[in-house]
Amino acid sequence: MGLGINMATNGSNNIRVGIDIGTSKVVCLIAEYVDHELRVIGLGSQTSRGLKNGVIVDIESTVSAIESAVNDAELMSGKQVTSAFVGISGGHINGLNSEGVVGIKDKKVKVSDVDRVITAAQAYAIPDDSQLLHVLPRDYIIDQQNGIKEPLGMAGVRLETKVHLVTCNRNSAQNISSCMKACGITVEGFVLEQLASSYSVLSEDEKELGTCLIDMGGGTSDVAVFQNGAISHTANIPTSGDHITKDIARALQTPSMQAEELKKKYGCASSSIIHENETIEVPGMAGRKNKIFSRMALASVIEQRYLDIFGLIKQKLNLSSLENNIPAGIVITGGTSRMEGVAQLAEEVFNAPVRIGSPSGLIGLSDILRNPIYATAVGLVLYSQKSQEEDHMNYLFMKDKNIFNKAFRWIQNNF
Repeated sequence: MGLGINMATNGSNNIRVGIDIGTSKVVCLIAEYVDHELRVIGLGSQTSRGLKNGVIVDIESTVSAIESAVNDAELMSGKQVTSAFVGISGGHINGLNSEGVVGIKDKKVKVSDVDRVITAAQAYAIPDDSQLLHVLPRDYIIDQQNGIKEPLGMAGVRLETKVHLVTCNRNSAQNISSCMKACGITVEGFVLEQLASSYSVLSEDEKELGTCLIDMGGGTSDVAVFQNGAISHTANIPTSGDHITKDIARALQTPSMQAEELKKKYGCASSSIIHENETIEVPGMAGRKNKIFSRMALASVIEQRYLDIFGLIKQKLNLSSLENNIPAGIVITGGTSRMEGVAQLAEEVFNAPVRIGSPSGLIGLSDILRNPIYATAVGLVLYSQKSQEEDHMNYLFMKDKNIFNKAFRWIQNNF
């Protein structure tokens, strides 16, 4: 991988790379952190057929798609990608809420106390074939005072936390790592795709008030519910854009490639906004003559699949008693969110305000990257920046702590 010995690598501290390995496409996005802004310097996108429902089923095809997307981004940026944050999704992802509690050793919360309570909250029997992907703090409680987001330095004797744990299948993650390694790229970290997308399409107010994010890709529809600024629930629906294409192909008796084109050109998720006299020409199967169908017929097929998806999500929200706890409504993003009528249909199903989430937060290529298909890739870059900032803060803390310890030892030795 790479374009020659003169190409700079992304080993420098100011380069951020996100790679979205989706069911229908692979996107590589490279940004540079300059003057407190993330500027896009490289973008590559490649069609992929190596995944099914978010899980790799063809390693060779997946590697080829990653290489093509990364090479395009490298060519645009003049940087060689050696590491990246990578999105992960699929039916093998599981999320659950957990709690932990510890005593505060010196009556004032230190980093070690936070580490211990987070560890206590992870005391959950994870299956042998799974690995922990994220530990997402939802809330801290000190001596029964809840709603605390940053407990460091606060006084008390008892520290509790509520977290959302996310696990993934170990082999699925290993297969992605193997594909990345074959491309000469190290995985800096796996990021749950709907979590990544939330960085690019949700406002802080929406997260705080309560909202449901639905990231609709080619193979899966990934859900994340935010309350009080943090994720409280995640779910996966193994149905999305590719299933709509298959429905069209079967109903209109046309090849899958033509069904995909019909979906993109004439598709509508709400039959109520289609004029009855609109017609479309549908290519026949295996050389048969083209047929004329009403656009209403196409919309009816598409609408039914969206209703199924939204219905399953609503059912999961009901089972978790969350449907009435998202006053900021629903935000839908991802490639399958772009179809006409999606927001209108979703509002009817959820009886809540709905908007289509377009990614933001980066400088450059804004006319291209505002497309919801790039929500995860943009979010991965923003997540990378946050991770870098947190690592820097931890470094400064440890540096200050070491200086204090040295000074303390000097005083002990000299007085």
